[in-house]
Amino acid sequence: MEPAVRQPTDTPVPLSGWRRKRTEPSLPEVYKTLSVPQKGSFLRKLLAFVGPGYLVAVGYMDPGNWATDLAGGALFNYTLLSVILISNLMAILLQSLTARLGIATGRDLAQACRDHYSKPVNFGLWVLCELAIAACDLAEVIGSAIALNLLFGLPLIAGVLVTSFDVLLVLLLQNKGFRYIEAIVISLIATIFVCFGIEMFLSKPDVGGILGGFVPSAEIVRNPEMLYIALGILGATVMPHNLYLHSSIVQTRKYEETPQGKRAAIKFATIDSTIALMLALFVNAAILILSAAAFHTTGHTEVAEIQDAYKLLDPLLGTSIAGALFAVALLASGQNSTLTGTLAGQIVMEGFLNIRLKPWLRRLITRLIAIVPAVAVIAVSGEKGTGDLLILSQVILSLQLSFAVIPLVLFTSDKKKMGEFVAPQWVRWLSWTVAVIIAGLNAYLLYGTFFG
Repeated sequence: MEPAVRQPTDTPVPLSGWRRKRTEPSLPEVYKTLSVPQKGSFLRKLLAFVGPGYLVAVGYMDPGNWATDLAGGALFNYTLLSVILISNLMAILLQSLTARLGIATGRDLAQACRDHYSKPVNFGLWVLCELAIAACDLAEVIGSAIALNLLFGLPLIAGVLVTSFDVLLVLLLQNKGFRYIEAIVISLIATIFVCFGIEMFLSKPDVGGILGGFVPSAEIVRNPEMLYIALGILGATVMPHNLYLHSSIVQTRKYEETPQGKRAAIKFATIDSTIALMLALFVNAAILILSAAAFHTTGHTEVAEIQDAYKLLDPLLGTSIAGALFAVALLASGQNSTLTGTLAGQIVMEGFLNIRLKPWLRRLITRLIAIVPAVAVIAVSGEKGTGDLLILSQVILSLQLSFAVIPLVLFTSDKKKMGEFVAPQWVRWLSWTVAVIIAGLNAYLLYGTFFG
């Protein structure tokens, strides 16, 4: 364990709403390492901020999304497209708030919680966040193992164990600089995007059905099975640990610590995350549309396992490349999520507990927590149990979401904490509405699960 990092020279004077000075930056090894041009065109300034939004978007297209989207499309056709759209709009709003918090206050969400709440509450929030990261990591482990199995015939348990070594890739990229991580992530997102663009063309979906699916239906709430999948989609789309991640990595940019500089940084960071999340919306919608077009319309409504989808795509779409594209996109998705999961784990541990572990040790601990249940389920249930485990991991994420969203909305709505950068009134009202909807849906899910 390393000693606390020294206080940065540009530590801002604390606003009256905070109890303590910020004594350490978030992710100190990459804090303000990327220059931002003070002069130049709008596009040049925007390009300097491009990157963090794509790291955040990775969490919105990880293997956990695949399981919920595949199940949703196969079972309910295009109906749950509205859930994907609403979830993505919620994500755009919430991620804009995290960028605002990080840039305006110089604190990530975990550091803000440590300042605001008591030690017992902070410890509880940290445990819940670690559970969410472990659930997300579980989805990445299983997704990557399935992709390795489909592409190279590697047994699932062996694939799960191989994923534990991806920590070496993370360490290599961190040592080279943050731009390298962003470049790899954007390249992998482009791979996923191209693969699903081709799959969409091959599947020839019903355009009218797609447009109708983006209109919300009351059946989603009335049907318990549909609601379970819908909440899984919500948990897979609006990732709780991404709220901590984004509030930290926006501080890798060396923007001016002036009101004007921060205001510009918030604007460009919001544009970056919004564009990236719109790409994530395409990928999530494409997975569900592909599932609906290939499986639901042909009577294969039982398809919920990624392996089954892979095996059926070639014969149903009439081409031998459909399954291969699917598996390549899955592997890219799993590896992408690995990078951001590592950073999120470091941020929440340092932010909540003010404890720094070496990155390789932090990553290994998180990955081992995910590997144990994955190996156990595969050993007992075989590959048929992995789909249920993936969906369950996303429901866990959804249940934890309120414990990240409510503090975020609370802090960014507080003028004493945010000063002149407090969220506008219409944003505050909309944010609290989203927070209440998320909490209400999760309470409904819990009631239906245990008492329904």
